[in-house]
Amino acid sequence: MELWLLYAIGAAFFAGITTILAKIGIKNVDSHLATAIRTIVVLVFAWIMVFVVNAQDGIRHVQGRTWVFLILSGCATGASWLCFFRALRLGPVNKVVPIDKSSTILTMILAFIILSEPVRLVTVFGMTLIGFGTWLMLDLKRDSANDDSDKKSNRSWLIFALLAAVFASLVAILGKVGVADMDANLWTAIRTMVVVPLSWLVVFISGGHKQVKDVDRKSWIFLVLSGVATGVSWLFFYHALQLGNASLVVPIDKLSIVATMGFSRIFLKEQFSKRSVIGLGLLATGTLLPVFI
Repeated sequence: MELWLLYAIGAAFFAGITTILAKIGIKNVDSHLATAIRTIVVLVFAWIMVFVVNAQDGIRHVQGRTWVFLILSGCATGASWLCFFRALRLGPVNKVVPIDKSSTILTMILAFIILSEPVRLVTVFGMTLIGFGTWLMLDLKRDSANDDSDKKSNRSWLIFALLAAVFASLVAILGKVGVADMDANLWTAIRTMVVVPLSWLVVFISGGHKQVKDVDRKSWIFLVLSGVATGVSWLFFYHALQLGNASLVVPIDKLSIVATMGFSRIFLKEQFSKRSVIGLGLLATGTLLPVFI
């Protein structure tokens, strides 16, 4: 098994844990505030890793072009996080996560266009399976039939989830372009420095900072653990990007949906229809096909 594949699988596993920990942690916390708290944890963890691998001196050799991609990637990451955790606060994990993971399709298309990565028939077929599987998992018509009139009109989580997916795909492409000649640990740490002020700016604009004193102990614990899991996932992901093609690394990373759905069933007691299970199978199959064939 190639090293980039091991890194990508590790990124997927920890990303799956991140979502569940965050969902529990934001239960009684403003989503913007929860995101900002997590970014601080990720920042601390990322810089610890930089000094552990002795990569801190590399910051002196970062070129202007790389700084541009660092800032753009950080902004895209912050926007993706804010949208994702807003969607997670408003909607169920088993609906929000499939939409977020659909960013795989856009990432693969952008990789073909911008990075000139090869287009294969099996890749196109895989993308089709991912799209169809995502549609099956959403099953919005069935939810509408079961929801009351108030919930029917409140589909704002869907909009936030879609925006999160778009920004997530931009993060992957910007990371692939900018991380090529830079230590992945240092890239992660500097990029997070962009995310932190962006997240807290949104918190102060929305007035969420007034709720810091009201965050209970349980929420603090799960938000911190979620931040640590995010940091580990990022490190694995950017190591994988350095070694493999974005059109292959990103789909593997998006398989975190399998771990997320499993954990949501165990810890959050969310129910899955047969349609959702079939959709998850198609999504996973479509993700793996371009990698192993």
